[in-house]
Amino acid sequence: MNIVIFEEADFVGEQRVVLAGRRAIHIVKVLKSRVGDRLRVGRLNGAMGSGVIVELSSSNVVLEVDLDRSSPPPLPVRLLLALPRPKVLRRVLAAAVTMGVKEIFIFNSWRVEKSYWQSPWLEVDRLREIALLALEQAGDTRLPEIFLKNRFRPFVEDEVPLLAQDWDAWLLHPQAGTCLRDVSGQAPALVAVGPEGGFIPFEVEMLVASGLKSVSLGPRILRVEQAVPAILGNFM
Repeated sequence: MNIVIFEEADFVGEQRVVLAGRRAIHIVKVLKSRVGDRLRVGRLNGAMGSGVIVELSSSNVVLEVDLDRSSPPPLPVRLLLALPRPKVLRRVLAAAVTMGVKEIFIFNSWRVEKSYWQSPWLEVDRLREIALLALEQAGDTRLPEIFLKNRFRPFVEDEVPLLAQDWDAWLLHPQAGTCLRDVSGQAPALVAVGPEGGFIPFEVEMLVASGLKSVSLGPRILRVEQAVPAILGNFM
């Protein structure tokens, strides 16, 4: 935990915050903080700053906070992610949020197992939990927007062209002749990543017709959990 994030419900005064549960336990048992210690803090979806511990027990931590700066700028990337296996999904989302992605579209494709859409990790509370832990790691306060799109064709035909408009739009495809690192720049980018095994030819055709250009990461074939951080690193 590189930043302590609190919400509106944690405020008991204009600048006083009471933390309980996981966050308090981490401050007491992991950070081993004491009264008078100063911690890096931030309001969820708001400003960041520092907080001084004024009271502390085994179950509660009371902070006086001073929020005087903005959260880090977001990574200028929209991530379109074909739904991976649930365990992989958690790791990929955590990496993307930690690296600053604020718009993530999880969508269906031919090689996505139907059972993956029944995973409890797609529930709103679980996605929020993943995102919050990633923000704490990154030292950020801004939650990403995560959209679930379980029908491939309507999403790609109706929504992707609008998402790609005025953005560099890339389709990661191992057989593409152009490498992403040779064409990525500072402009906002939309990036589509397929499932394990990649997109089928029909899906590639539809994504290209929606405005995406095929690129690769080079000669090596990476798993999704390896590919996403490698892709995002081009824009950091």
